[in-house]
Amino acid sequence: MNQSALVAVVPEAEPLVDELRSRFDPSALVGVPAHITVLFPFMPVELLTTDVFGQLGTVVGSFVEFEFRLERIGRFPQTTYLAPEPPEPFAEMTAALGRVFPDYPPYGGRFSQSIPHLTVADQNEESAEVAARELAEVFGRKGGVGATCRSVMLLENSQGGRWRDYDSFALKRRA
Repeated sequence: MNQSALVAVVPEAEPLVDELRSRFDPSALVGVPAHITVLFPFMPVELLTTDVFGQLGTVVGSFVEFEFRLERIGRFPQTTYLAPEPPEPFAEMTAALGRVFPDYPPYGGRFSQSIPHLTVADQNEESAEVAARELAEVFGRKGGVGATCRSVMLLENSQGGRWRDYDSFALKRRA
């Protein structure tokens, strides 16, 4: 099924998480870069129109670019992730997009709350535990990651299931 996703790509995290993601996060193997999800799943690719792109640009462009850090390792039962600090700008973008596109709730409405995170492992509890231990070792040597969110990328997977960049929406520049 063709899908799309709105994500904040975090290239600054790649040196820290690339090897772990290639082993423990199936999305990495189909072209998804290190990112913090803003809205997934988003609408099927065939429904993306000029009007939709305009609405995305307006919503995302209403937020001012911001700095964040990835310093804390978090866990869901089968997932290990890095938690952005502060998380609020990501959560606020997700909520704003949800108001404009109510038919596309975060994670299909499976969870009562969307927790901003950068997934490092997402298979099962055992692999998430291994990834968490290895990630803690990497953090011990290299420390956390600082980054700036300047845009939200629209990814899509209509070409054989591999994800690719489809469009990008800039946040407002800081004064």
